[in-house]
Amino acid sequence: MKKTLLTFLAATLFCGSVWASGYQVLLQSNRSTAMGNIGVGLRPDPSSINFNPGALAMMRENGVQVGANLIYSGIAFQPFESGEVYRTENPVGTPFHVFATFGGEESKLKFGLGVYTPYGSTVIWEDDWAGRFNLTQLSLQAIFIQPTVSYRITEQLSLGVGFIYSFGGVNLQRDIQAVYLGGNDYGSAELDGSASGFGYNLGLYFEPSEEFSLGINYRSRVNMKVENGTATFVKSPLVPDSQIPSETGFTSELPLPSNLTIGFSYRPTERFMVGADITRTGWNAYEALVFNYEDPVGGETTTVAARNYETSYAYRLGGEYAVSELFKLRAGAYYDQSPVQEGFLTPESPDANTLGLTAGFGLNIGEDFVVDASFLYINKEQRDNIANPEAGDLPLGTYKSVAVIPGLTLTYKF
Repeated sequence: MKKTLLTFLAATLFCGSVWASGYQVLLQSNRSTAMGNIGVGLRPDPSSINFNPGALAMMRENGVQVGANLIYSGIAFQPFESGEVYRTENPVGTPFHVFATFGGEESKLKFGLGVYTPYGSTVIWEDDWAGRFNLTQLSLQAIFIQPTVSYRITEQLSLGVGFIYSFGGVNLQRDIQAVYLGGNDYGSAELDGSASGFGYNLGLYFEPSEEFSLGINYRSRVNMKVENGTATFVKSPLVPDSQIPSETGFTSELPLPSNLTIGFSYRPTERFMVGADITRTGWNAYEALVFNYEDPVGGETTTVAARNYETSYAYRLGGEYAVSELFKLRAGAYYDQSPVQEGFLTPESPDANTLGLTAGFGLNIGEDFVVDASFLYINKEQRDNIANPEAGDLPLGTYKSVAVIPGLTLTYKF
């Protein structure tokens, strides 16, 4: 049956959206994506605003960078002891990134502004699937706006800091079953709201020689708060508003976890560079999904769904070979641990340990224009969701996720 699940998913791949561990999206530079998503210890370009603000001051020129990716993915679910397979039917994901840097050529100060999407998820399960009372559709997006300043302390050492304002929204839908007078009444629930939060991004960059560079980056946790959400319920007329209201307000909060990354790059020859990153992600901040309602829903004004995510680590390796002064080939790989514990796999994020394989190229057009292209293949481990009373009534069965993600970034230097 497990082989059947993987075959079915491969045949229906081009239908969805995907995330890294949890609901994190690691697609902020197609130069970096092509090299296994390394970036903290790389020689700087405008995307250093995201990867390592400390490196920004080492740039001698200014630049504007615009890029995007197309996420084609699929999630399949097969209940235990069943041959039926359910899948997602999601739109293509389109995360983007825009970075700009400013400062004098010889100045020790550099300024930057970044607008990018480091977190998000879109999941739309097919009609009447086995877990429809847990989730039918989810849309989550967070856009970061990050003004940044970086200072070159010496010719080898620089540091930087960015202030993060995050805004976005969440839309969650599921079917509901309400028992009334001994009968079964079916309906649906939709929770929709805008969210915002604040954080910061710190970086240190050290380049002791032309061959070696080292970076450290810390991006803080951002709490996305929904203050004026709207919960709408479609139900049978037999179900009174005192049991389930037709509409009510709600508040909630979703943590976007902190990241601590150490990275380096090494150039054994003028043409070849290799680098690596190690990231610790503070997913343990996501303990539960809590909704507080203005009016009682099913007799309760608060619902709590345990998540109990764990701190996770990601290991990334990549390299670049300069075929000529104008053309560079890139490749890499990464392994990303899942923060989701056994028995806590949810339809919103049925996560598993992830292997990512990457490739791409960089093309210089003249002295001022650069094109970076990448291709990423993601394969999440097949994973069973087992019964767990602490997690509540979740669908039990096997999940499998895969994805392919092409991307393009354009950079103009001035």
